[in-house]
Amino acid sequence: MTMDIQKTNTAVVFIDPQNDVLSEKGANWAAVGASVTENRTVENMERIFKAAKANGYEVFISPHYFYPTDSGWKFNGPLETDEFRTHSFARSGPLNLASFSNSGADWLERFKPYIEDGKTIVVSPHKVWGSQTNDLVLQLRKRGISKIILGGMLANMCVESHLRELLEQGFEVAVVKDATAMGRWLSSGDDQLPLSRPCRVVDR
Repeated sequence: MTMDIQKTNTAVVFIDPQNDVLSEKGANWAAVGASVTENRTVENMERIFKAAKANGYEVFISPHYFYPTDSGWKFNGPLETDEFRTHSFARSGPLNLASFSNSGADWLERFKPYIEDGKTIVVSPHKVWGSQTNDLVLQLRKRGISKIILGGMLANMCVESHLRELLEQGFEVAVVKDATAMGRWLSSGDDQLPLSRPCRVVDR
């Protein structure tokens, strides 16, 4: 089934286009770098950024931030615990940008011209994985958006969680497989295994 894409009701949504998951210097590169490189995730995200801007499509960013006060949470899953340990997506606070530039929470440098053009909508941060905890749905509805081209990080966590919530909210969603990537684990034989099958380039 083909999704009818029109700039009047369709937007691009990118999740976590940030250094900690897309830069070789990021806190999570050891886990996600092979998948990001294999899928050419950064290059393909940039292609979509360029096409969206050139053709007048709105672009939304759903970022992942942790503030010092979040360390007061009374319980966490294993991955959240590890994110606090590695200071992934860490910011000094919600009301300032001290030490934000070029940090793990900052945008990947090559994406900044698209995100910081004064037109891209950066919604409030999602806590944990899905858009249930930020204002993405509100911002989309306020602009009459009903269809979404979805990409970003991580495929099997934040992207999947956003996808499920957006579908539950009645949006039509297309995930661009090669504009996302995922973490990998080590098997007992020390061979790296992907969490799902490798993504392939799709027609756009």
